[in-house]
Amino acid sequence: MAVGILYQEGLKEYDFGPGHPFRGARSEVFLQFLRQNIAEDDNYRILKAAPATEDDLLLICQKDYIEFTEGYFKAANLGLTFPGRFYDYHSMDNMPIGRPGKLEEAARLVIGQAKMACDLVQAGIYKKVISVGGGLHHARPSYGEGFCLYNDVAFCGFYLMHQHKLDRILILDTDAHAGNGTAEYFYEEPKVLFIDLHQNPRTLYPGTGFAHQIGAGEGKGFTVNVPMPVGAGYDSYRLVFESIVEPLAREFKPQIIVRNGGSDPHFNDQLTALGLSVKGFRMIGEKVREMAKVCGDKVIDLIASGYNEKVLPYAWLALISGLAGFKLDVLEPEPMPQRFMSDTAFIQTQKVIEEVRSNLKDYWTCLR
Repeated sequence: MAVGILYQEGLKEYDFGPGHPFRGARSEVFLQFLRQNIAEDDNYRILKAAPATEDDLLLICQKDYIEFTEGYFKAANLGLTFPGRFYDYHSMDNMPIGRPGKLEEAARLVIGQAKMACDLVQAGIYKKVISVGGGLHHARPSYGEGFCLYNDVAFCGFYLMHQHKLDRILILDTDAHAGNGTAEYFYEEPKVLFIDLHQNPRTLYPGTGFAHQIGAGEGKGFTVNVPMPVGAGYDSYRLVFESIVEPLAREFKPQIIVRNGGSDPHFNDQLTALGLSVKGFRMIGEKVREMAKVCGDKVIDLIASGYNEKVLPYAWLALISGLAGFKLDVLEPEPMPQRFMSDTAFIQTQKVIEEVRSNLKDYWTCLR
C-alpha cells in the first residue's frame, strides 16, 4: 500500500532568513531527491493539506501567543517592526535574520498537515502518512523556541485523543534534541507514552530530557527519556530500540505511533555530536515499521530537522524507506570518518539503558 506524503510549496516559507541554521529550502530539496530516487506510482502519493484554523491552534496554544506570533512574523516578512516584547513569547533562536519567509503561515501549514495525517490514518485511507516539515517539538503552549512556532507533535496527540477518541498513543522522538515542548504537553498524561531518544542534555540544547524525568501525577512512568551519549551510533541506537523502545511498545499496545525527528543524529550534522550513519536512519524506520504491527501498521511520521544540507535528503530518504519498506539502498553522501567506523559510545549506552530501566521498572513489567 502506498504511503501518503504531505508536502506543498508553501513549506519553503518556513525560513528564518539568511545565516540562520533553519532555512526553507530543505523540504523542496528533499522532494526533488525523493522523486529522483523513487517513482511516485504505487510507492507514495504527494498530498496537500489546508492550513490550520484558529480553533486548531487553540487546541495547543494560548490565544495571546497566537496573536503575537502571527503579527510579529508577518511584519518581519514585510521588513516591518511589530509592537510587543518578542522575548515574552519566543527565545532568541526564533529571532529571524534579515528578511525571513512567511514563517507563521508555513507553521500553520505544518499543523494543517498534522491534522490531515491523523484524519487520513484514522479513516484507513493510508496506513502511514509522512508530514514533510513536521516535528516542531520545542514549541510550548505560550512560548516558541528551538526554531519551532507551533508544536505539531503535540497537536497530533491532542487531536487523536479529542477528535478520534484514542487513549493509547505512542510518540517516539528520535530528533537529536530533546522534545521539551512535547514533554511539557504530556508530562501528566497517561494516554500518551512519550519516548524520547536524544543527545545527552548536558551537552546540547535544550538541556532537559534526563533519564530521571519520567512524568508526574497520573502520567508518571509515561515519559521515557533516553539521553544518548556523545558519539552514539548504529549499535547504540539498535540496542536502545531492542532493550527499551520495542518492549515498551509491546506492553503499552498503542493504537497509533507518531514519530518525529530528522537527520540531526547524523555523525556529520553541524549542530549535534551523535554518530548515526545513513544506514542507522533506515534502521530506525524499519524498527518503527515493525513496531507498528501492534497497532495495525498505523504511523504518522513528522520530519523536518537536520543541519547539514548534504546529509539531510539522504537521511530523510533512508528513514522513509525503512518505514515504508522501499527497496532502496541509500548510501552515505560522503565517506565516514574512521572514528565513526565503530560505536565508541556503546558501553556508555549500556549504562544509560540500565539507568532508564531502573527509573521505570516500577511502572513497566518489561523493564524489570
